Amino acid sequence: MTGKTLSFCGLSMAFCTALILAYRMWLPDVAPLRVENPRSTKYVEIYVRRMLAHGGSPAVSMRWVPLEDLSPYLRAAVLVAEDDRFYAHRGVDWKEIHRAVRYNIRRRRMARGASTITQQVARNLFLSPRRTTWRKLQEILIARHLERSIEKDRILEIYLNVVEWGEGIFGAEAASQAYFGKHASELGPAEAVALVVALPSPYRLNPDQAPDELTRKKIVLYLDRMRRERHFPAPSAESVQ
Repeated sequence: MTGKTLSFCGLSMAFCTALILAYRMWLPDVAPLRVENPRSTKYVEIYVRRMLAHGGSPAVSMRWVPLEDLSPYLRAAVLVAEDDRFYAHRGVDWKEIHRAVRYNIRRRRMARGASTITQQVARNLFLSPRRTTWRKLQEILIARHLERSIEKDRILEIYLNVVEWGEGIFGAEAASQAYFGKHASELGPAEAVALVVALPSPYRLNPDQAPDELTRKKIVLYLDRMRRERHFPAPSAESVQ
């Protein structure tokens, strides 16, 4: 090798090393999440700031419940509706990402995100609801980091305890109490699915109100999928009001 070639190789290695170090320094420290329950999230902070900016008095409800104490119907409904390959992928479902990219190109905007449960945990804990390409890249990188550091069940537990379910309502226990007046461990199949269907639009959809036609179709679909996949003996579609 010539001196110039050796110099170029040295500079390339130094650049790659610096890039790797910068990446590792940028990633959040997620190791404590293995045993420590987050006391707040980025979404909680955003909600509080928004309320204060409008002169309101933010009241946050977020009560932690271990995964094994949550309704099995709720756990099944979330997997069916939000991420049915949760236990198969490594934080990112690349097939869904590819579909979302093609859909967004056709729409010429970030209309579809294809976020897995792990990506949603990354977004809720560390990022924001903004739909940008850079935010999506951050979400993917942090999700992969979470999957390397934390077990799947723990990630699902965190998700169900921090996800936003309405005005100041965070997590399944707070949502269950707010909408149905019962503990999250007591949710039945239809109640669990009603909560999950509201997740994409928690400020617009109220789980304890009679659903519109589109929401009702989703509830019936998810209940049927849960029955077919033997998550539980779901009620018939006719029983959904």
